[in-house]
Amino acid sequence: MASLEGPVAEASLVRRCAAEALGTALLLATVVGSGIMGERLAGGSAALALLANSLATGAGLTVFILLFAPVSGAHLNPIVTLASVVNRGMRAGEAGGYIAAQISGAFAGVAAAHAMFGLAPWALSAHARPGAALIFSEAVATFGLLAVVLGLSRRRPGAVPFAVGAYILAAYWFTASTSFANPAVTLARAFTDTFTGIRLEDAPGFIAGQLAGATAAAILFRWLVPPAGASAR
Repeated sequence: MASLEGPVAEASLVRRCAAEALGTALLLATVVGSGIMGERLAGGSAALALLANSLATGAGLTVFILLFAPVSGAHLNPIVTLASVVNRGMRAGEAGGYIAAQISGAFAGVAAAHAMFGLAPWALSAHARPGAALIFSEAVATFGLLAVVLGLSRRRPGAVPFAVGAYILAAYWFTASTSFANPAVTLARAFTDTFTGIRLEDAPGFIAGQLAGATAAAILFRWLVPPAGASAR
């Protein structure tokens, strides 16, 4: 997320994709694992479980962006990768490799979290998240995430990891969907029947909301905070 405007030139595509896969796997292990731990220790309090889950996710995401940004740009999200293509910083072929790595890494992260808690690698979720309100929440969550990335990567790139982590922590609480804001995360969370899961049939609506919010952010911020060298007018 720290290098949205262009690819990281020092690393080969294979190394960058490996970083994206590993970073996304660690992110999902953090999301799912902290959800399981939080639910087990919260004594039936959903608010306490969500607090533990959100704090771990926000902190972990900050660390993973700092760790992998020098290698791959630390997109860790197909939405961010597609935005990089739109901003002419990445070729479509490279983006395809990134997205495949992110999705495969997300599923690996779910399996790792399950293994740590003695569960089967994957299990279809029964956690229902239906309805227009949750889809709109995902549009809002993803709009805000991409706004943070687009706005800060062009003016204050060093702040991106901390801002993204803080934003996701906040969005856990102000959105009804708890801010998935990531298609790879959404797909992988359909295969964990734990606190952070989502039914597979609800995932397409979430992803549609995410794409809508990302599109709106990309259009607005291309005008509001133009890429370097572009006219503000």
